[in-house]
Amino acid sequence: QVSLVESGGGLVQAGGSLRLSCVVSGIDFRRVIMGWYRQNPGKQRELVASETSTGTSTYADFVKGRFTISRDNAQNTVYLQMSSLKPEDTAVYYCKVRFTTYWGQGTQVTVSS
Repeated sequence: QVSLVESGGGLVQAGGSLRLSCVVSGIDFRRVIMGWYRQNPGKQRELVASETSTGTSTYADFVKGRFTISRDNAQNTVYLQMSSLKPEDTAVYYCKVRFTTYWGQGTQVTVSS
């Protein structure tokens, strides 16, 4: 059974930082591409960042230079380091094993102005 558990969300002031974590179990983590997505009510879920099993990362334009995705294959964990946060970054953030239907439960990030 595949499980993804996110943590690290919370309330932060604009300009601040947060680090999200997602622990994955039940799958060969070393072989999968991981992604972070976000969603606001009434809007589509959007891809924020993605990292391949070999460490190649891609980012949405709206987070480039501010967010960093990374992974620890020994800990089956993917991270999203978020810096210079803006109020428009407020959303529920989800991790996902890309190209599968495996999602985490989501963690709320709220950035106050």
